[in-house]
Amino acid sequence: MSTSVNTTQEMKPPEPPGFRTWVRKNLFNNWFNSLLTIASIVLIYVVISSLVRWIFTQADWTPVVQFPFLYLVGQYPREELWRMGLLLAIYSLMVGMSWRKWSTIMRVLTVTYASFFVVMAIWLVLPYIWPDVPLEKVELWIPIALFANLGIIAIGYLIGGSKRISTRVLLIAWLLSLLISLLLLYGTPVLGLIDIVPTSLWGGLLVTLLLAIGAIFLSFPLGVLLALGRRSSLPVIRILCTVFIETIRGVPLITILFLFSLIVPLFLPAGWRIDRLMRALIGMTIFSSAYTAENVRGGLAAIPYGQREAAEALGHSNFQITALIVLPQALRLVIPPIVGQFIALFKDTTLASGVAVLELLAVGRSIVNSDPAFIGLQLEVLGFIALIFWVLSYMMSTASRRLEASLGVGKR
Repeated sequence: MSTSVNTTQEMKPPEPPGFRTWVRKNLFNNWFNSLLTIASIVLIYVVISSLVRWIFTQADWTPVVQFPFLYLVGQYPREELWRMGLLLAIYSLMVGMSWRKWSTIMRVLTVTYASFFVVMAIWLVLPYIWPDVPLEKVELWIPIALFANLGIIAIGYLIGGSKRISTRVLLIAWLLSLLISLLLLYGTPVLGLIDIVPTSLWGGLLVTLLLAIGAIFLSFPLGVLLALGRRSSLPVIRILCTVFIETIRGVPLITILFLFSLIVPLFLPAGWRIDRLMRALIGMTIFSSAYTAENVRGGLAAIPYGQREAAEALGHSNFQITALIVLPQALRLVIPPIVGQFIALFKDTTLASGVAVLELLAVGRSIVNSDPAFIGLQLEVLGFIALIFWVLSYMMSTASRRLEASLGVGKR
């Protein structure tokens, strides 16, 4: 009996070292690492203290805090902002349901999404609390509606527990959300919206998200088809896909945007016109699809050919083998590079300002240039815009890591 007890005690995993032991072992284990640690601490302290001092005592945030709606929606008519409120309510409901269905992936996204409403509601209420704050005074229903989205997220979370709300239904709803957004924001008699709001009045974060999300949704299936076409046994399809991919990948994105914005309209029939925002969206979609195709092709090449042979021996068709066996495994393997490509695409939306699309960076520049008092405050505006891009990029990166962990990427 004593022997078994001793064996059990010996098999216990060793306890993790304490904080002091870890610091001594990893940061001060020799004289060189000790000097490097001390220098790093001093450098970090100097950088952080200087940044905090600049943010709270030296920076002038007037061009940032004074125009919240310009940064969010550009010159979208204020009397039509109820459309934006309705759209946010729809997204809040879907975010809540998605949180219930995919809690591991959506937790950080939901918290960040809800925090946006809290920050914006407090931002818009400030003129009522402190009248001296240089902010645009808006109707009270707007911050109240923003706060109401927190309750809508909770309602969506409860609805997401219903068995009728399946994962497939939720995915279809998200895919249709882009079309619904465009119809609701632009206006259509189908939805009873007679007043048309042209995209020339759209701007800010609204346009940035539409370009990024639209290009991601559209470029992914197109990239998968291009990757499959490049590996096709039909020479014509393989050559066409290869030429398309290599041509697009060899051209900068800004060139693609100029091509679709300036040159393509010259070849359209008389009376035909493609909206400027749509031209930028098409250009970004085509550009991203070529890179997505190469990422997917790398995943397809990593799948052992023996799996295809085994599936053929079992009598599966080529479509079944590709769609049900090879492609799911390939997409699982290439989640990190695909998400990296989508994050880069999101940041590349700033290039759309070169073709007169008023995305977030273009709005920030126009605000700085609109008032002589704002000259020299570019750093504050650029820092604010950089923070927005960092938060959204971090959300995408976190969701990707959680998805990889749930699928066991790199572990099995």
